[in-house]
Amino acid sequence: MHSILRLGAVALAFAAVGAQAQQAAQPAAQPLVRTEKNMSLELATQIASAAVAACAANGYNVAATVVDRAGTVRAVQRADNAGPHTLASSERKAWTSASAKAPTQAMMEGSQKNPGGANLVYLPGMLLLGGGVPVKAGNDVIGAVGVGGAPGGHLDEQCANAALDKVKGLLG
Repeated sequence: MHSILRLGAVALAFAAVGAQAQQAAQPAAQPLVRTEKNMSLELATQIASAAVAACAANGYNVAATVVDRAGTVRAVQRADNAGPHTLASSERKAWTSASAKAPTQAMMEGSQKNPGGANLVYLPGMLLLGGGVPVKAGNDVIGAVGVGGAPGGHLDEQCANAALDKVKGLLG
């Protein structure tokens, strides 16, 4: 009888240790309601305006589109004399950058070096041309700005970065 009780106690102890080990191996439960940083309309408008102004200072007529973290358009500005294609390209660049949380210039260069990455161009809505830059608040990507219309994606990206430099104090 005592040996049965001892075996039962040992089995319970092993079960308890096993349950503790299993709980330790499982990741902590994620909250069901999340809090995320996002971009206000005022901030998006300031970024778009600053991007168009930065390009205008260099003689480029561009469009700038700012999207939030979900890729939804928050603000668009198009310079006088900017071509009609600049609206679509700026939006696609912003969406691509927000989606990948990366600058589109770097994505384009990476896809040219990596045959697997080259397939990104076949995803609907992706545009792998320079000019899309993520907008970050701390370490969080809260959206992106896309610029289209300068004579080269690298110049579009310079205008996007100049806009983000102008508002960096507002990004917390």
